[in-house]
Amino acid sequence: MPTDTIAYRDTNYFSDFICDYLDKKPELSSLYNRFPTLDNFKVQIDQKSMSFNEQSRGVLVTTLKQQYKNLSTSKETLNHIDSLQSNNTFTITTGHQLNLFTGPLYFLYKIVSTINLTKQLKDAYPDKNFVPIYWMASEDHDFEEINYFNFNGKKIQWNSDQTGAVGRFNTSGLDSVFEVVSSEFGLGDNAEQLKLWFKKAYLEHNNLAEATRYLANELFGTHGLVILDADDKKLKQLFVPYMKQELLEKTAVKHVSSTNKTLESLDLKIQVNPRDINLFYMHQGIRERIVEEDDTYKVLDTQLSWSKDDFIKHLNEYPERFSPNVIMRPLYQEVILPNLCYIGGGGEMIYWLQLKSTFKAQNIVFPMLLLRNSALIKSSKQASKLHKLNISNKDLFLNRNTFINKKVRQISNIEIDFSGQIQHLENQFKDLYELANQTDKSFTGAVKAQEVKQIKGLKTLEKRLLKAQKRKLADEIKRCIILQEQLFPNQSLQERNINFSELYLEYGDQLISKLMKTLKPLNGDFLVLTI
Repeated sequence: MPTDTIAYRDTNYFSDFICDYLDKKPELSSLYNRFPTLDNFKVQIDQKSMSFNEQSRGVLVTTLKQQYKNLSTSKETLNHIDSLQSNNTFTITTGHQLNLFTGPLYFLYKIVSTINLTKQLKDAYPDKNFVPIYWMASEDHDFEEINYFNFNGKKIQWNSDQTGAVGRFNTSGLDSVFEVVSSEFGLGDNAEQLKLWFKKAYLEHNNLAEATRYLANELFGTHGLVILDADDKKLKQLFVPYMKQELLEKTAVKHVSSTNKTLESLDLKIQVNPRDINLFYMHQGIRERIVEEDDTYKVLDTQLSWSKDDFIKHLNEYPERFSPNVIMRPLYQEVILPNLCYIGGGGEMIYWLQLKSTFKAQNIVFPMLLLRNSALIKSSKQASKLHKLNISNKDLFLNRNTFINKKVRQISNIEIDFSGQIQHLENQFKDLYELANQTDKSFTGAVKAQEVKQIKGLKTLEKRLLKAQKRKLADEIKRCIILQEQLFPNQSLQERNINFSELYLEYGDQLISKLMKTLKPLNGDFLVLTI
């Protein structure tokens, strides 16, 4: 099982913001509490221990046991849930939308990163317990983002006219999707396993949250994963004081806006912008923004409205009807969990890095932030072909045109690189500029025009020769392109495009076991893995 690593910055698929964070650039140090290293977890444990409301543990455990009551639960997961009662137990958390059949492949990488980090921490701090948490984004309402997955270049989609929080969507209509996946998955033991998971998840559970919990438990339950649906009244009761402060004092917008100005001064892209109120109202198929107008609280695009006092009373009575947006969800997570670290993708890391000042204002410990593992998975057959074609792992990450041009130059029996000639020409024109300055400076414009013309001519000739060689070497270049397209479908990262089912058909249970053995969450590089 050969592996190779590439620095995230060298892949050209990750933003400068994230790469700067990974490089621990001093300009970003004010945006996070401490960087995720094994030694730093000791300080994070001490800080969380002193600040976490231990009474919340009982509510958390009771809620989890209720959510797991109808699932076949592994001993490892049950032990993890029970351990959360103890004040020496902490969580490592990742979150993900309720994408149909897990959505993009990186869902697996998020979960495996989380589980593997808890194991590494247990080895380093044996007197503590560490529980891997998958936080289901059950309150999300962007159905168009989650209602499909890609399989062998096809988009398999679930259509529904339901509205509101997607976790509450009933699973009607997924029987027809099952017919499609049954045909697409084909025959064989691995195909039958995929069909069984889909059928049991989506045809034997009442809503999308339950279906997703079942599927994630089937994939990772034996590794002790604990799946949490925070769309729960008792958990939200714990969050009421913070929602009340958001409603009355508009805490988030003040602090996040200030942080955003800092980011703008550093020329860094802002991921999210805060609202005046960063809460939704969620009830009977709606999840709409809450706005305040003249001391009256309203739910946007509805007739619902309350006076300030009535709205606070309503919050206390029905906290389950209030839903945090992307700005407030991280705070909710850290209030109800004894959490040390959040593991997420690049986009998630950026918006978390906007939130530290809000946490400080609410007196909640800001978690450590860890970029999830990323990987490119090749089959041994693909690896063999790449070797024969002399394509390196770094080559694969090049954009298509650069990749093709590099291969043409590499396999061509003539040199098609005019950089030397261009450099020689530029050196010659330096002498001409000096001659013009010594005779008549007005001639420097004419010299410049001639230099531009000749360099342009050389570059044009180089492009034409490359094009001619591409035609001559078309068959070999085509084989190179096919391989790159297989591993980078639609010229994007494999993990952001394909569904795990494509790889499971080929590797079966080996897929997750290999990932568990090879993904190292604290290593900080992009992994290239051959199975």
